Amino acid sequence: MERLLRWKEVAAQAARQPRRYQCHHGPLHAAKPWLLSRLFQPQNLQEAGVAGLESKPGELTCKSQRLMIQAALIYPSSPGCYSYMPYTLRAMEKLVRVIDREMQAIGGQKVNMPSLSSSELWKASGRWDLMGTELFRLSDRHSKEYCLGPTHEETVTDLIASQGNLSYKQLPLLLYQITRKFRDEPKSRFGLLRSREFYMKDMYTFDASEEAAHQTYNLVCDAYCSLFNKLGFHFIKVQADTGSIGGSMSHEFQLPAGIGEDRLMICSNCSFSANVETINPDQTDCPACKGKLTEIKGIEIGHTFYLGTKYSSVFNAIFHTAQNKHALTEMGCYGLGITRILAASVEVLSTEDSIRWPSLIAPYQVCFIPPKKGSKEELGMVLMDSLYKSVVEAVPQIKGDAVLDDRTELTIGKRLKIANRLGYPYVIIAGKKVFNNPPEFEVWSQNTGEIMFLTKEGVIELLSKVQVP
Repeated sequence: MERLLRWKEVAAQAARQPRRYQCHHGPLHAAKPWLLSRLFQPQNLQEAGVAGLESKPGELTCKSQRLMIQAALIYPSSPGCYSYMPYTLRAMEKLVRVIDREMQAIGGQKVNMPSLSSSELWKASGRWDLMGTELFRLSDRHSKEYCLGPTHEETVTDLIASQGNLSYKQLPLLLYQITRKFRDEPKSRFGLLRSREFYMKDMYTFDASEEAAHQTYNLVCDAYCSLFNKLGFHFIKVQADTGSIGGSMSHEFQLPAGIGEDRLMICSNCSFSANVETINPDQTDCPACKGKLTEIKGIEIGHTFYLGTKYSSVFNAIFHTAQNKHALTEMGCYGLGITRILAASVEVLSTEDSIRWPSLIAPYQVCFIPPKKGSKEELGMVLMDSLYKSVVEAVPQIKGDAVLDDRTELTIGKRLKIANRLGYPYVIIAGKKVFNNPPEFEVWSQNTGEIMFLTKEGVIELLSKVQVP
């Protein structure tokens, strides 16, 4: 009884402190977490989505697709096309910020090119026929043909070719964009892993010589490795086929996964690794060291190509040399599947029933769960408010990355189960131990499976280590 009276006095003191709230029809007046009850995550999407529009009811084809639909993170609007719910879009925007930093650190300049691409450009490169039915084609009112761009080699090379005064002093030139792409997949499946409309980062580089182009190629590959390391991926860089993009050298960045559609050959003795498309499929010995090759499956999340003058020669993309002569630019192109990275991370990191995000791009970093209304711990809500205010004052980057599950009509256990499924890196609960002296909060580290009981100061110290892009 004495402990309860003391705790009520502490709670009363906290309650007397001035507390300002977020006005939902005006500016933010003070620190207040997003209220989960107000977030757009309609539960009816789950049942509609489970049936899906690309598969029969109950036949979700992979873990990431099932988890993201069941959690109402995506909604299939038509075969291979999805609406991204706010949680998913937050993760994607964080990923884009991380990618922007990596690309700009190596000199990348961001542009935005049209999705509509003239057939004349594609016919000039020969890919209008080569790509075949993979292109989404359409005609305008003047009967002029276009395609919805799956990639932009033609468009960007035509852009550079229009700059007649490009100097060697301006090279290397690294232009990139992050936009929607379109591909008429013969069989859309695996959710965001193979869709018809998707987001991609595509970079196009222009150099003054083959040697310089190879240096740029290695620079971009290193940036990709840096990106994937920051996301915590166990990825593999493999030799790859140049396919319809063309060029003389290509590498894929793969996430090993049983659901992967790419067959990879990995040497047990050396660093050799390759997509099976590039070697004899019956080959069992490594061509470099004669070590044994092992086959695994992977999800492609990045692809790099050295193009040489394949496109610059077609569109006459030239620059002025130091001797004031004209020369063709040496090109490379580099892709990152934005939405595929999101889905692949869910695929390889998650459990069978709970999403796990790379911590850096989790939609929200922390979920606060106050006690159930009417429970004997209900006064813990006051301490939870005080904890949140203290956290955002001490760790301001958490302010926009915290959500409060204010559905206090539900038990803590029910809300914890939902939070676990959505994959917040940290879940903080005001449970029975808030009666302790000093009060302790139950903290779940979702990515490690660790459960801790921390004071307010301990929570602040823990969250101060969180990185937010």
